[in-house]
Amino acid sequence: MMLHVPEVLSPAQVCEVRRALDAASWVDGRQTVGAQGALVKQNRQLPEHSPEGRELGKLILAALARHALFFSAALPRRLVPPLFNRYEGGEHYGLHVDGAVRTLPDSGEQLRTDLSCTLFLSSPQDYDGGELEVVDTYGAHEVKLPAGDLVLYPASSLHRVHPVTRGARVCSFFWLQSLVRDDARRAMLFELDQTIAKLRGRVGETDETVALTGHYHNLLRMWGEV
Repeated sequence: MMLHVPEVLSPAQVCEVRRALDAASWVDGRQTVGAQGALVKQNRQLPEHSPEGRELGKLILAALARHALFFSAALPRRLVPPLFNRYEGGEHYGLHVDGAVRTLPDSGEQLRTDLSCTLFLSSPQDYDGGELEVVDTYGAHEVKLPAGDLVLYPASSLHRVHPVTRGARVCSFFWLQSLVRDDARRAMLFELDQTIAKLRGRVGETDETVALTGHYHNLLRMWGEV
C-alpha cells in the first residue's frame, strides 16, 4: 500500500527545519549505502550522527506520534531516526530497492524495514524534476508532494528519484518496522480502521461499531508481532 499522509509538519515547522538544514554541512550521500546503491546514487545527505539531524529527527518523530492517519496506516513498532537528503544540479538516485535490515544507531539493534517514508521539505514549485517514482504491481507512480507532507510505501518496492534540474529538493527519509509484517494484511487493517472511524462519525457509537472494533483488534492480535 502506498499512501499520501498530509500535513505531518505545519508550515512553521517546515520553515524551522529548513532554516537548520540550509545552515548545515552536507556530505556525499553514497557514504550511507552499499555497493549497489553507490552505483546509482548522486545526492548529498546530512551526516547520520550530526547533532542537527538528531534534533530535527526528534521533531519529526514527535509530529508523527500525533498523526492518527500515519499510525493507522503504518502501525509502527520501531522507527529508524529520520535522515535528510538534498538533490540539486542534476543529482538523482537511480532505480534501487532499500535494504531489508537497518541497524539502529544508538542501541545497535537491528530493525526490519517494512515501510519506507519520504517527508518532503521543499515546495514543488521551488524545484523541477525530483519526483519519487515507486514501482509496484500496478505500475510506476510518481510522487511530488507539498512541503510537510509524507509518502508511505512498502520498503520492498523498487524506486528512484528523478534528476533535479532546477532548485533544490530537500527531504527527510526513514524506515520503520510495523507491528504487522505483511503489507496486504496491514492494508486490510487500515481500510477497516478508517471505515469504522467514518461509520462512528456518521452514526455514533453503536453495537455494530463496537463489534467491528472488536474484529479489528482481534485481527491485530492474530497478525501483530510485538
